Amino acid sequence: MRPVTRNLLVAIGVVTLALLALGALPSYLGSGEPYHLTVEPAERDGPAVNATGLSERRYPYLTGAFASDEGRSMSYQRGPFGLKESFTHSPFDEVDALAARGPNATVGDGVRIERDGETYLVAIDRGAA
Repeated sequence: MRPVTRNLLVAIGVVTLALLALGALPSYLGSGEPYHLTVEPAERDGPAVNATGLSERRYPYLTGAFASDEGRSMSYQRGPFGLKESFTHSPFDEVDALAARGPNATVGDGVRIERDGETYLVAIDRGAA
């Protein structure tokens, strides 16, 4: 094998490994205060996003908040240098997706949703784990 071909294959391998590492590594990075997605009962005084059949794979923080006793999802910490946000799913993504589904259901920093006939307010909580 010619040295140029070998060097090209090594370079392609290194780039491939680096991209794989960037896909796995950011989920382990985290700094600063934790963020949680919170779900609280709300009044039915406005439009709400229908969230009855949302997928657990698409909305893990929202379904985790419904499954917990406190109405809070697992914690999420932002990554250093903004690297983590580009490669991982966050509660901010879920609130943005819900707001996009129902722009009129946005209430302050949260979104009003309806699930199984009940109305809830979904918001991001920044605080202790």
